Parts: sequence; C-alpha cells; structure tokens
Amino acid sequence: MNKATLPLLDSSLYPQVWQQQTFTNPHTFLLALLTDATTPDAASFTKQLLANDTYQDWINSTVFGRYLHRQFTAFYQQTEDSFNEEMPALFRQELTRHAQYLPLEQTLFFADNLPKSVRQTKLLTTTVNPATVIINAQNLAGQGASDHTKMIVNQIKITGKKVLGFPIRHNKRTSERLRNEVLILDFQDLRLVNEQEIGRLEESNIDKATLLRSYELR
Repeated sequence: MNKATLPLLDSSLYPQVWQQQTFTNPHTFLLALLTDATTPDAASFTKQLLANDTYQDWINSTVFGRYLHRQFTAFYQQTEDSFNEEMPALFRQELTRHAQYLPLEQTLFFADNLPKSVRQTKLLTTTVNPATVIINAQNLAGQGASDHTKMIVNQIKITGKKVLGFPIRHNKRTSERLRNEVLILDFQDLRLVNEQEIGRLEESNIDKATLLRSYELR
C-alpha cells in the first residue's frame, strides 16, 4: 500500500512547558497529570495543538470529520441489518484509501478497558490529548461504565511503520474540539508491555489509584 506517513507530532510538542513545569515526553507529562502534580486541562492543551503547525498538517490532510466517524462507527456496530451488510466494508475501504501511516514513536491515548474486538477489527479511537484521556477515564469510572474497580488510562506508542490511521477533524465551535482524536484503521500487532498503579498524592487508598497500561502498536 503506497501511503504517506504523517509527521511526528510529539517532536513538536515536547519538551512541553505546562503550568511552570517542563516535561520531556508524553509519558512524564501523563504521569504528572495522573498524580495531581499538575491539572488536566483539555481546553488549554487543545489550544496548543491548534496553534501547532504539525497538528495543523495532521488535521488538514484528512477528510475525516466527527460526523463521518460517528456514521462509520454506527455501521460497524450494526449486526442485524442484512440489507446494509456490505456497507461497513465499503465504508472502511473508502476511508482506508485516504488514510496515512502514523509516525514511529508517536504516543496516543485511550480511556478504560481495551475493547475485546479491537485486535480482530483493527479499529481503535484514540486521542493525542493526555488531559482528554484522563477526563474521559474519570467520566467512565464515575458512570460505572468500567467493569474494573480502578480508573484506567492507556497509552500507545507507535513502533511499526504500517499503522494506518486518520486524525479526526473536529468542529472548533463545539465541545468536540477537545477530543483531538485519531482513529486507527489497521495494524499488525497490539501488545501490552507494562501495567502500573498510579496513586494521587493525597490518597493512600490503593482502590482509588489509576491503572496505567502501556501498549506498543505495530
């Protein structure tokens, strides 16, 4: 498949100066957010992203907006509509035609448990905004949406050259602009490489800790 590779976003975002602290990479920044060493602020990080030339290259290279993302997800989740049974594959084929490879060493995030279907469908919605993933994980835990007792935050590092994806272009005038999402459309292997419990500074109760899972994607 002859595809272009997106430029590495992290190289233009880090070192990251945030609330009078400097973070050298996405992992150290995420740890600071998780331990209350600094405050998750999705809107401020989104503002930095939108002012970043590399991120502008990302979102301006795509035809994939949030509306299209919703429709695609709905088609892929339908199981009983035999009349449209070929639509998910056709939809995906067309999106894949416009997709690009994600850059090596790029870090992405997603909240809560990894869906069991991901390794089979090769589909996963992620974000480049570490504050957004923490807020999403907090909301899911608060709604009791997770079957795990802890809030779960996941980070993925791209380690293969053939990970295909789409930066999702959000409407700047709605709350969706804080999502800063990237849809992964295809990959060869997703591997869990580390799992650790991160406790907040003021808490000693381990049940309130966050479970941080690190994956490699190739």
